[in-house]
Amino acid sequence: MASLQHILSLRQKQELALKPKMLQSLKMLSLPALELEVYIKQELINNPLLELREDKEDENLEDYTPESSSVESETPLESTQSDAELGQNITEAKELTDTLDQWNDFHQDYKYGGGGDSENENTEHLVRFEEDGRFKFLEQLYPYNLNDNEFEFATDLVENCDAYGFLPKDMNLYESARESGLSHKTADRIHNLILSLTPQGITARSISECLMAQLTPEQKENRILVGLVTDQFQNLIHRRYQKIASHFGISEEVIMSAREQISHLDPKPGLRILASNNNYIFPDVTIKKIDDEFIVIINDMITPNIIISPRYRKMLGHGLKDKETMQFVRDKINSAKFLIKSIYMRMRTLERVTLSIIKHQHDFFYNGSGVMVPLTYAVIAQDLSVSESTISRVVKHKYAETPYGIYGLKDFFTSTAGTDDNYESVSRQRVKSNILKLIEAEPKDNPLSDQELVEKLHQDGLTISRRIIAKYRDEMGILNSRLRKVTGK
Repeated sequence: MASLQHILSLRQKQELALKPKMLQSLKMLSLPALELEVYIKQELINNPLLELREDKEDENLEDYTPESSSVESETPLESTQSDAELGQNITEAKELTDTLDQWNDFHQDYKYGGGGDSENENTEHLVRFEEDGRFKFLEQLYPYNLNDNEFEFATDLVENCDAYGFLPKDMNLYESARESGLSHKTADRIHNLILSLTPQGITARSISECLMAQLTPEQKENRILVGLVTDQFQNLIHRRYQKIASHFGISEEVIMSAREQISHLDPKPGLRILASNNNYIFPDVTIKKIDDEFIVIINDMITPNIIISPRYRKMLGHGLKDKETMQFVRDKINSAKFLIKSIYMRMRTLERVTLSIIKHQHDFFYNGSGVMVPLTYAVIAQDLSVSESTISRVVKHKYAETPYGIYGLKDFFTSTAGTDDNYESVSRQRVKSNILKLIEAEPKDNPLSDQELVEKLHQDGLTISRRIIAKYRDEMGILNSRLRKVTGK
């Protein structure tokens, strides 16, 4: 008989779990300016140690020392311990005050560098946009303790979905997983997890996968239901009930009963995580040209005015001998310090990313050409020594006011569409711009065909395939040459 052996071994595994504070920091990095203001106001409600500045404070936290507090009816040991804890609280509060002062100075430098009253500068430049609920959707992943790479992969999948909640047909799930350092097995596990979140079916690669994700475990045991949303789906939507019944060897009544269950499924779950109304925002950053150089001004009005509550400063100065109160104050001080640090880092990161975009889109900004070169998150990430997911969060739903108009930060990232005479890559934005110019100048009675557009672009030094021309024309809502000719009469 073979003997059982117990083998004890140690194995190191590097894993980064997203803690609540990390999630808070990532959330703040993703928020546009107006949403950040709402978020901070909520934090001010939750943390009584923080409040907005109304009048300039003359109080100095350095004047508050443990020795200045009066202590009665306490043993020497208790007094020593309380004084030590009080001193630590005062030190931490003083550090927070210094951080706030540095933050105020830094922000004032931006306002001064902008050369104007930033409070009124952007109020006339409101942009209308539709915010989606993808971040809220991703919050459902928090209890699953995904590590940083896994959460980054999940975020990438959700953010790449179209309005209906489907992944692009050309997106390779495993290629995206490889970029995040994940195996195929892990990719499938996380993808299936996302499909099961509410609303179910988000990140599906096909209508069948979307509907399958919405079936209950009991329904998935029903071969008729499974068959109708998979290999028989085309017959179902074309109402070929007799053909389906023949395939399964059952009556049409059973098929109709199954069809009734499927009719309650949602083929476009992505619409349920989009807001039903539009919101107005102002640009998160203003890009100005001063003395042939561009500067970046971060547009936030609330964060520089955060201060420590004078009432709590006095409480610290007079002494806190109740342990529960001291612990409460210490927790709130730590929370405030992390909030301020996260806001400060958000501002610095947003500034650095915007400056890097300006550097890499040199022709667009410095020459005012209106043409962007191909640019990816990876290029900016490498330039700033951060991860691509950080760049993705920074530019998401954020806008920049430039000398040439208001642009989404994501607009400056363009993919390669073809090559020029020097075999260098050209961006899709440049190709679209050239297509639009050619079509606007074409004879109305003899519009240019896609092939003729290919040839004219080639004459201009751009080598673009006919398929790409047709794709970009469709994206811009431009009809084909035959229909343009009809509508032009």
